[in-house]
Amino acid sequence: MWQHTVKKEISFAGVGLHSGKPVKMVVKPAAANSGIRFKRVDLGKDAIVRASMRRVSDTTLATTLSKNNVFVGTTEHLLAALCGLGIDNVLVELNSDELPIMDGSAGPFAQVLKKNRKAQKARRLMMKIIKEMTFKAGETEINVKPFDGFKITSKVQFDHPVIKSQAYTVQVDQESFVKEIASARTFGFLEQVEYLRANGKALGGSLENAVVIDKDGIVNAEGLRFADEFARHKVLDLVGDLALLGCPLLGHITACRGGHTQHVAFMRMLADNPECWELVKRSDDGHESVMDKVRMATKAAGKMVLPFLMPPVPALHTSKIAC
Repeated sequence: MWQHTVKKEISFAGVGLHSGKPVKMVVKPAAANSGIRFKRVDLGKDAIVRASMRRVSDTTLATTLSKNNVFVGTTEHLLAALCGLGIDNVLVELNSDELPIMDGSAGPFAQVLKKNRKAQKARRLMMKIIKEMTFKAGETEINVKPFDGFKITSKVQFDHPVIKSQAYTVQVDQESFVKEIASARTFGFLEQVEYLRANGKALGGSLENAVVIDKDGIVNAEGLRFADEFARHKVLDLVGDLALLGCPLLGHITACRGGHTQHVAFMRMLADNPECWELVKRSDDGHESVMDKVRMATKAAGKMVLPFLMPPVPALHTSKIAC
């Protein structure tokens, strides 16, 4: 399977969900094996942060990446679109500290990106799960087991009559991501939104970019896009956060009551247990070649070092709110 980038520069504009600031963003082609990188053009030419689990510095309501004093927030929806569509290498330039929220989903990104994929002459590395693992933290449980593909089961549970318990399973590929996952919107409870705004968060949030729930039901006049939109959006967030591994995952993940904090902890557990996975390259006819992990840590795919093989960074700032 070949790596992919984009054919041309693609521009997006909107507001940051939490900052409320206007932001312009351009997704640019990048060389094979360069991965996904974010560049803050408002901070100078060297203000670049790699999309890596080792660069996650905050998971309060969104996934924030940082390096030194360069911060890039609410990365998960664009990363989900890139990962779901199999786009490996891009440079994302933006002029603010948060990506545009668009309509609260990955749909606007996916609709444009799917038309602009470009194959590159380099094989894609994949993390193939060969031994089952389970991460547990409080009420959260994330399990992964071997599977010949990328499959996610999401389970959510809220003490609210609109949501209650939901479960959704999908084998993620380009078609299923666009049709079943990409347009599922982020959601929140009205009292939570009011609290966040009073504390300087969710300043760009509106009924145009989130599903809002009050004690009686859905506030949005148009209602839900899917009956299980809440579980589907959790799949979207997980796909986006898993992009921070730096390569596709082959396995079946079941996530119960997960959020960004738990997703990052799960990935770090994966990185710390190399006996549970192997790195493979797969040709178009399905033949696999297994890569040596020690060699991968130093000269992977030329000179690329995958994010889950990079040295650790200090503990991230987390929140008990799992969104």
